[in-house]
Amino acid sequence: MPPFLAYDDKNPGSSTRTPLVLVHGHPFDRTMWAPQIAAFSAGRRVIAPDLRGYGASPVTSGTVPLSRHARDIEELLDFLEVDTFVLAGLSMGGQIAMECYARLGDRVRGLVLADTFPDPETPEGRKGRTALAARLLAEGMHGYADEVLERMVAPYADPQVKAHVHRMMTATSPEGAAAALRGRAERPDYRPLLARVTVPALVVVGADDTFTPVADAEAMHALLPDSALHVSKGAAHMPNLERPEEFNEVLGCFLARIDGAPIPPTAPDSRA
Repeated sequence: MPPFLAYDDKNPGSSTRTPLVLVHGHPFDRTMWAPQIAAFSAGRRVIAPDLRGYGASPVTSGTVPLSRHARDIEELLDFLEVDTFVLAGLSMGGQIAMECYARLGDRVRGLVLADTFPDPETPEGRKGRTALAARLLAEGMHGYADEVLERMVAPYADPQVKAHVHRMMTATSPEGAAAALRGRAERPDYRPLLARVTVPALVVVGADDTFTPVADAEAMHALLPDSALHVSKGAAHMPNLERPEEFNEVLGCFLARIDGAPIPPTAPDSRA
């Protein structure tokens, strides 16, 4: 059967380099990875899906937990016959990447966590996400997009980047965004999992990110047994778009390390 998710699959040929899987954040779509797809697909396979409820993928109403997003990605990679890969996610996509590692750790060769955090939702956060879900269903995406645009990207960001981010947000289905928000409010604590990651990791954060501040990235870096931390000056929550050349340079160095690394031992089951 064809996969549930819409996706880009670039350069699926015979490259010996490790495939790169890119997981977008909320409320975006796979086009947020355009600079990375362009930079890396010339020499390796790059796969970027639209998550359930976002972009061109079908919408599921109600609640879509992070585990459902992870299963969708697993099913897509099985369909594409991608056995091992580097997994990169930003914001909610980073939390989905953590969930994917819990499920697929023996297939993950490297983990990239950008502008995200592993902590479980607080009671206040759960109420806030539930209220935002209700608001998006009642009002649509435009008002929310206007309010958060200059937190998603810095106020001084390139106008074309701002316009791209705003387009992604306003094109997102309110039903899909609401379902993901409800699911994200139920997320588990990924901190014990990160402490047992057996593959190299890269943590990236924008210096001016107010959603996931530098302190969150530093805490993840400290948890991960083998990680590098990069703080991108002149960026907020989306350094891959705000500072694409810098982001690509850091990611490229990480990928080069993975390409030359031996196969790691099987990752432990986070639910053990």
